[in-house]
Amino acid sequence: MSAAPSLPAQARRFALAELTPMPWKNGGGTTREIAAWPPAAGLDAFDWRLSIADIAADGPFSAFPGIDRQIVLLDGAGVRLQARDGSFDHRLVAVGEPFAFAGEATVDATLLGGPTRDFNVMTRRGRCHAHVQCAGAAIDSAEVQADTTVVLYVLAGRWRSDDTRSADADLLAAGSGLLLPPGSAFRWLPEHEGARCLVVRLQSTQPSSDRETQS
Repeated sequence: MSAAPSLPAQARRFALAELTPMPWKNGGGTTREIAAWPPAAGLDAFDWRLSIADIAADGPFSAFPGIDRQIVLLDGAGVRLQARDGSFDHRLVAVGEPFAFAGEATVDATLLGGPTRDFNVMTRRGRCHAHVQCAGAAIDSAEVQADTTVVLYVLAGRWRSDDTRSADADLLAAGSGLLLPPGSAFRWLPEHEGARCLVVRLQSTQPSSDRETQS
């Protein structure tokens, strides 16, 4: 009997419970970094950065000039996001629904009913673009361009790799995720109705001659 297919080389699993909380850039909350590119890049040098933040009190967001941001509610009643220049006033209340805004905007966050937990995607404008969606059906690499990094994060239920039907290593449960480097072949399926997974596609916008390989 042949061995079950393994995950793509350099694919990396992660779980919320195993991520170390760190203070926000402005000290007003905590965040758990999932991954950044280049690896170990600081807050002023990344092309992209993914994290999960806990907001326990009202206050301003940190400013990130030149960064495009997307935020997704994971848990809690939600948060009101108000730009001081009046460009937006948004209530983030639907779990799994992303909201995009410019990182240089001065944003005040007001909790709508207690602490919240949020998934954050940051990309450096002119170097990387992110597409964020909430999926409830099969997630397939056939729909992903070859130069794109894909990150999965399970919001609800369990997801199983279509490569094998037996190994626990090929299951993703709520609160866990997977980073898949460019060129990875994959297909993940929800185990039951109601399973939901965030899918983040990170694509470099630099000429191929100017960028480092991510694999």
